[in-house]
Amino acid sequence: MFTGATFPLGPFTPYEGNPILRPRGDSWESGNLYNPAAIVDGDEVVLLYRAHADDIVSHIGLARSSDGVNFTREDAPILSPSEDYERYGCEDPRIALIDGTYYLTYTGWNRYSAQLCLATSTDLRDWTRHGPLFDDFDTFKTTFPRDRNWSKAGVIVPQKMHGKWWMYFGEGAIYWATSDDLLHWTPGTADTEPMYSPTPGAWDDTLVEIGTSPVVTDNGLLVMLTNGATVTMNDDGISGVDYRCGQIAIDPDEPTKVIAKMQDPWLRPQSFEDRNGLVSNVTFVEGLVKFDGKWFAYYGQSDTTLAVAIHDPAETWGRALREPEQAASERPTT
Repeated sequence: MFTGATFPLGPFTPYEGNPILRPRGDSWESGNLYNPAAIVDGDEVVLLYRAHADDIVSHIGLARSSDGVNFTREDAPILSPSEDYERYGCEDPRIALIDGTYYLTYTGWNRYSAQLCLATSTDLRDWTRHGPLFDDFDTFKTTFPRDRNWSKAGVIVPQKMHGKWWMYFGEGAIYWATSDDLLHWTPGTADTEPMYSPTPGAWDDTLVEIGTSPVVTDNGLLVMLTNGATVTMNDDGISGVDYRCGQIAIDPDEPTKVIAKMQDPWLRPQSFEDRNGLVSNVTFVEGLVKFDGKWFAYYGQSDTTLAVAIHDPAETWGRALREPEQAASERPTT
């Protein structure tokens, strides 16, 4: 159960070879490629990523890697729109493996409602859809109400707590839900009562969103990577966004409360790809695995390319105490 994780997890360093996946050819993934789920399958990392052509109808593809950074893609998507609720996109996957079954949460988009959906598989290729999970629920209710079904970003805890399965979900604010069978989920509160909301005046003051599936720290907490944003507006609507990545911690003994959060983001837009794309100025994390002794956090760059940041547990926080002279020489000047 324990993974060697701590809270906060890190520090993470963006891989110097980013982006690790780009759009290609004139196929279903020719326009943009981003926002991946990640899981370890034997001696490989598997990414389930979102991609689309210029029509911006998203599909979910699959890629494998033996080192966490160099990936081989399958030619065809593993999940494509087929139902009315997802006719304009299967978007933003997260994944959990429980008792030999993969549980894939994703957003079904019909250009009116963005709804959290569920599909299951035993081989990562043949998927059974279970449809949208929540009716009459708006995860933006307390921030920017949509006045229609709107739920995204669900991560399933891969073991029971208090006799039930748990999910954390939401874009805008974050909520929790429970299940007896992993297929039917009941929100724990009304959409007016989120467990975690944006922080006024901070880097995540407009919206927060669940990012990655939880991992267990060595002292028993659940740690999850999150996304947060500041959105600027003008008379014509949204004029700009700034998406950064944070972390939260939850005590499984009180799983409806966030007991700690990072005050500053561990990842923010820095590179050209982070700052330029379909939706510019976005780093958006959805996949986290421990592989070959290191932590790999996979994220989308401006809704256009896919990147990874890596944490080596041998490289801890507090470099200034370990290497004071070197750290001082590299301190930025103003």
